[in-house]
Amino acid sequence: MNEDAAGPVGASRGSVAARERSRTRGGQVARGGVDASFATGTRGLTNARTRLVGDRTGPVADGLVLVVRVAGGVRRVTSRGVTVVSGVVTPVGWAMLVAAPVGLAAGLVLGWQELLVIGWAAVVMLLVAAVYLIGRNAFTVELHLPHERVAVGDDASGSVTVQNPTRRRLLGVSVEVPVGVGLAELGLPGLRAGESLTETFSVPTTRRGVVRVGPVRTVRGDAVGLVRRELEWTGVTELFVHPRTIGIASSSTGLIRDLEGNPTRDLSPSDISFHALREYQPGDERRNIHWRSTAKTGTYMVRQFEESRRSHVVIALSVARDDFAGDDEFELAVSVTGSLGVRAIRDAREVSVVVGERTPEFAKRKVLAVRELSTLTRNRLLDDLAVVERDESALRIDDVARVSSTQVPGVSVAFLVVGSSTTLTAMRAAALQFPLGVEAVAVVCDPESVPGMVRVADLTVLTVGYLDDLALSLARAAAT
Repeated sequence: MNEDAAGPVGASRGSVAARERSRTRGGQVARGGVDASFATGTRGLTNARTRLVGDRTGPVADGLVLVVRVAGGVRRVTSRGVTVVSGVVTPVGWAMLVAAPVGLAAGLVLGWQELLVIGWAAVVMLLVAAVYLIGRNAFTVELHLPHERVAVGDDASGSVTVQNPTRRRLLGVSVEVPVGVGLAELGLPGLRAGESLTETFSVPTTRRGVVRVGPVRTVRGDAVGLVRRELEWTGVTELFVHPRTIGIASSSTGLIRDLEGNPTRDLSPSDISFHALREYQPGDERRNIHWRSTAKTGTYMVRQFEESRRSHVVIALSVARDDFAGDDEFELAVSVTGSLGVRAIRDAREVSVVVGERTPEFAKRKVLAVRELSTLTRNRLLDDLAVVERDESALRIDDVARVSSTQVPGVSVAFLVVGSSTTLTAMRAAALQFPLGVEAVAVVCDPESVPGMVRVADLTVLTVGYLDDLALSLARAAAT
C-alpha cells in the first residue's frame, strides 16, 4: 500500500524536480536582469529570417538563409561596379561603344559603305570624348553651411565658393552639390586670374533627419555627352534637422523624489523632511534620539523622516511600427520625447531617454535590449532623436519598459510615449514593469483625437493631438 502510494508520489516529485531544473536552465537571468528565455524568444519577431523560414531551425533553414545572404552580397557588389562605370560613360556613350564595332564589322562583312562611315564616326567621337577626361582644373572650391543644426521647417542654406588661384583664365565649369537625396546644379562662368565667385543654394528641412550636403564636384564632359568626369573637391557636411519642440513649465508631474521637490511616502531613519516620533528600537542611531520627548515620556524616542531621493526621469519612446498608425503619429511622438527630455535637462534632473533596439534581419531570436540616447546636452539629445526611425522588428513598449526597469535604477517618473495603435492593456502592462512607487505616465500621440487625460489605477494616460497640447496636459496632470 505504501509502495503503491509512494510510486506516484515519487514520480510526481521527480517530474516537479525536472520541471524546476528545466525552468532554472531556461530561465537564467540574462545581462541586465532580464529573463533569458524572454530575451531570446521568437514571439512577435518580424525580420528577414522569419519571413523566409519562420521559426524553423536546422541545416535546411540555415542553408536557405545563407543562399539569400550571399545572393544579396553579390548583387550589392555588382551594383557598385555598374555605378562606378556608369558614372563616367553616359547612356549615349554606351550606344556609341556598341555602334562603333557593330558598324565596322557589319560594313566589312556586308560591304556597306554607310555602315563603315557610321562605325568610324563613332570611333572618332569616342576618341574626342576621351580627350575631355584628361587633365584637372586648378580650382579652389569651398563648401560652407552657416548652421549645423536647425529645427523642422526652419530656413537653411549653403554656399559654394570657387576661386581661380592661377595666373591664367579658367573656363566655365558645371558644379554639382548633392543635398540629401536631391542635387543642386550651379553653372559657373569663366574666372580670371585670382577671381572668385560664390553661389548659394537652399537645403530642405521639411523632415526630421540628417541632411548630407556634399561633396562638391565639378563635372567635365564632351559636347555630345558621351562621357562625364566628376572631380570631388570637398568632403561631406552634415546638417542636423531636429524635431520641433516646445517649452514646458518647470513643474513636476506626479511623484518627484528630489531634495528641492516633494518627499516620498517612504519612511527613513535619517533624512531632511521630519515625519514623526516613535519609540527607540535596537539598531537606531543615538543621534536621532529626541531627548525632550524622552524626558517627558520616560521612554527613548527617536525621530522618523520621510525619505527624499534624487529624481530620475525615464522617457521611453516606442519605435515599433505596430505601435503607431502612421508617420504623423511617430513624428509627434519624437517631438513629445524631445520636449520632455529638453525640459528635464534644463532643470538639471537626471533623465534617461531610451528606445527599443531592433532585431537583425537574419537573427534567430528576438533581441531584448534598449538603446539609451545621449542626454549630456540639449543638442546631443536632439541629434540622436533626429535619426530615430520606426522599425518593424523593434521592441514594443511593454518590452522596452521591462528592460528599462532593470537597467535604469532609482526611477521616479516613467513617461511612455506611444501612438494610437497601442492598446490600454499594453500600456498598463508596460507601467506594471516598473517598481511600486514609480509614477507612470503614458503619452498617446494621435492627431485625430481630442486631447484628454484618463487615470487608470496607477497609470495616467495623456492623449495629445498637437504638440502644443502637451504643456496643457502635463499641467492638468500635475494639478490632479
